[in-house]
Amino acid sequence: MEMSAEFSGIGVVPGRVIALALNMPAPVSAPVAKPAPADPEAEANRIREASAAVHAELRERAESVTRDARDVLKATALMAKDPTLVKTAIKRLSDTDAETAIWTVAAETAAQLEKLGGYMAERAADVLDVRARLVAHLRGVPAPGIPHSTEPFVLIATDLAPADTATLDPELVIGLVCAEGGPQSHTAILARSLGIPAVVAAAGVLEITDRTPVFLDGGAGVLRTEPGAQETGLVEAWTETAGRLQSFTGPCLLGDGTRIPLRANVGDGAQARAAAAAGAEGVGLLRTEFCFLDRDSEPNVEEQAEAYGQVFAAFDDHKIVVRTLDAGADKPLPFLTDADEPNPALGVRGFRTSRRAQGVLERQLEAIALAAANHAVTVHVMAPMIATAEEAREFAELVHAAGLSTAGVMVEVPSAALQAAAILDEVEFASIGTNDLTQYVMASDRMLGGLAELSDPWQPAVLQLIGMTAAQGAAAEKSVGVCGEAAADPALAVVLVGLGATSLSMAPRALPAVAEVLAGLTLDQAQQIARSALAARSPIDAKATVRAALPILTELGL
Repeated sequence: MEMSAEFSGIGVVPGRVIALALNMPAPVSAPVAKPAPADPEAEANRIREASAAVHAELRERAESVTRDARDVLKATALMAKDPTLVKTAIKRLSDTDAETAIWTVAAETAAQLEKLGGYMAERAADVLDVRARLVAHLRGVPAPGIPHSTEPFVLIATDLAPADTATLDPELVIGLVCAEGGPQSHTAILARSLGIPAVVAAAGVLEITDRTPVFLDGGAGVLRTEPGAQETGLVEAWTETAGRLQSFTGPCLLGDGTRIPLRANVGDGAQARAAAAAGAEGVGLLRTEFCFLDRDSEPNVEEQAEAYGQVFAAFDDHKIVVRTLDAGADKPLPFLTDADEPNPALGVRGFRTSRRAQGVLERQLEAIALAAANHAVTVHVMAPMIATAEEAREFAELVHAAGLSTAGVMVEVPSAALQAAAILDEVEFASIGTNDLTQYVMASDRMLGGLAELSDPWQPAVLQLIGMTAAQGAAAEKSVGVCGEAAADPALAVVLVGLGATSLSMAPRALPAVAEVLAGLTLDQAQQIARSALAARSPIDAKATVRAALPILTELGL
């Protein structure tokens, strides 16, 4: 009998499964350089054809998925037809062949992005993924991707490219373990949207060979090889209790009757309809970038209003919180952002783009108001990347000028948390974006697996700023919700409520688990648990302390 081995990482999607493990296939190898082609134009046409084919393939995949995956795939598809990449590669044909030209130009582009750091460094992996697909097409071989299997399996990988994660079949890939990645990485976010039990930052898992039996506990962040009777019992216990986590009908009430609205983060009409079907009490974050991606020009007011109206139509009398365009950094738009910014994560992004491109925000607010007038929902509008009270006032004036009554801000810049009282004097509400707030507080790129511990919203410094923001909101008698991925963690949701969050917004699949855990607590108990988390010296200690106070998490396999 083989000896069992255990690997620990960060659990990002709960669930317990036993299955065979399969590793992601080897990446596309570097080409062997060849002399310049005898017919450069024919070779140039091969590059153009590969670019068009890969773009079309990724666009087709984007149309077949919903949730966060769609936006990620559209952005990746744009890279495949990047005119600079194609033109530069064609120029290299005077010295070498098409495969080598694509390979070297993409490598240079990725290296430039990595030097920029922050969000742009994250895009380097996407460029290399596109490079592999282009070279595979030129070679006439299948593109890199998920291994084929006729039976369910646990996928093991270093990390996954967005195009791969977005097309996982949850009927076959019933578990996902990555050696790298962080709790807020694209892989983690998309795994949550698909509901696949997942663990990231699990060092050593690449040692596991194909078809090794494994036990995966996504809640505990553990993978064990050669599972036995104990692991089988844990899976059976999960199966028995998972039924309690399959549906949410709302409203979410604590044990003492305190109501905490649970809303959904969505990016288009399809996601909104799925969220409504999942019982979400409205939308806590509508990402409006879906209207602008994969376009060379700004959509007009009517086009935007139609798109927003599809989201509004999914809900009747619930609240919809719309975030205005968050362009820049990891979401560059050719007609709006500067690709040459030295540090885009700290540059012109979010609300700041309205200073560079006059009228874009005003037209978006006009479209939101037009869509709101035709639907029964209550529409609130908030701006991303607000750093000062002056910016909050400027945004509120624009919102009210558009005929919209309720303006708010995203709290994701540390200065906004520290100055929440002054900012809330200018607007009606705030919503904490824990993904970016954690990144900026800890000076840690949330996409880098090597910084996973720093990129953890359980960091005491992050929790302290969340508590400060919520306290300032309570003093002003204004709501302060949380719409970051942290709200999807049932244990952390308890802490957030205890710190003073008045609502939580998350991926729809997380709603039942969060509601189930919150229902067993009073507000006073949640506040006591939050205080214990604040007193911890590390995110590991904070999480362990909270989990010890919540035995229901182990009972439910969370």
